[in-house]
Amino acid sequence: MAEALNIESLDLEARGIARRDGKVVFVEGALPTERVTAQTVRRKPSYEIARVEDILRPSVLRVAPRCPHFGVCGGCAMQHLEPSAQVAIKQRALEDTFWHVGKLRPQRVLPPLHGPTWGYRYRARLSVRVVPKKGGVLVGFHERKSSYVADMRECHVLPPHVSAMLMPLRAMIAAMSTPDRMPQIEVALGDQATVLVLRHLEPLTDGDLAVLRQFAAQHGVQWWLQPKGPDTVHPLEPEHADTLSYAMPEFGLSMPYRPTDFTQVNHAINRAMVSRALMLLDVQPEDRVADLFCGLGNFTLPLATRGREAVGVEGSKALTDRALAAADRHGLAGRTRFATLNLFEVDVDWLRGLGYFDRMLIDPPREGAQAVAQALALLGPDERPRRIVYVSCNPATLARDAAIMVHEGGYVLKSAGVINMFPHTGHVESIAVFESLPAGEVLAAQEKARQKDTEAAA
Repeated sequence: MAEALNIESLDLEARGIARRDGKVVFVEGALPTERVTAQTVRRKPSYEIARVEDILRPSVLRVAPRCPHFGVCGGCAMQHLEPSAQVAIKQRALEDTFWHVGKLRPQRVLPPLHGPTWGYRYRARLSVRVVPKKGGVLVGFHERKSSYVADMRECHVLPPHVSAMLMPLRAMIAAMSTPDRMPQIEVALGDQATVLVLRHLEPLTDGDLAVLRQFAAQHGVQWWLQPKGPDTVHPLEPEHADTLSYAMPEFGLSMPYRPTDFTQVNHAINRAMVSRALMLLDVQPEDRVADLFCGLGNFTLPLATRGREAVGVEGSKALTDRALAAADRHGLAGRTRFATLNLFEVDVDWLRGLGYFDRMLIDPPREGAQAVAQALALLGPDERPRRIVYVSCNPATLARDAAIMVHEGGYVLKSAGVINMFPHTGHVESIAVFESLPAGEVLAAQEKARQKDTEAAA
């Protein structure tokens, strides 16, 4: 039976949060300040999940979703919420996570980094399924909380010319020899090229290749093929091997990459993020800087244009090889070094072995950088980088690592803020700045942490 509920806040899955008799009710489709009627769809001992049936009092922040597939497609969660309000909710989520996980509050909240809210997604993985009940081939994102592929005919977070290809891609796959053996198409856009990577589980016929070439000529794209694992990816036309790149004009750089390499999905925000990170690090010409989880050198090469030396460390040799080649092409080889290492297993001796760094940038995946944080916490006061900028895609692991660096390692959380890398989604990208305390204050902070551990053990 539907019941009336007052919505207090929003979680990162864009569910309204209400309370009834002390129990939390997550209401799909509701926004803060709204009064709605909702039907419970799942009951748990500590919470319930409900779905909106009627909006009795709408929020002033509610907007009409731009995409007709919103609510079914799992690509977006917040299109019904005004974009600036989306950012405010993510900022609150970041601050709340710092407190609940790390018992920390940044001394300063940074203004959020904004960018385009539509057509921003330059990387995407589209699933392909043959579904006769829905007319044949489907190409798109998964349905929300489902393994089914959404019946997408347009997508407004993809660039318009990619959105316009969704229906032609269906027809193209249907015209090939084994459409049910082609599970996905990856999209990668550079400044000069749009690349589509076709995963195929069976060898392609001459007819299949002719279909791909005809599609490429008609839509101005380049095909790459992936018959097995990621290492087998190769261009259909050999001359397309080195066409993908993105520019960072502020630093005079052009970064080449392969379509399956990790790059940020939002090129405009990436440029702004790199600029802000370097501004916050305040790198001086004599500084030696570390860039951990450096990938293609997205931060390393810009850092090398500002400091004496930039050292990039990354777990993938393919990425560090490309970063080194890019440094050489830009005349930065003498000011950069790259190493391939699993940064989830490092310790303080390894960190000491790299030598002293004046500043450090950390940009880990969702798992965070716990081993790095623990190694930093064990450095002596005179061994520590004076300033660290941590770029995160997961507030929980950022808060966990920040707690280690602050409560055990003598750092201060100077500032933090969100980066709206993925508008209309619940994804929270953020940036935080840490500064080392003077030696005497470091020792006092460590002693306080030890006393707290002793009390907890007792």
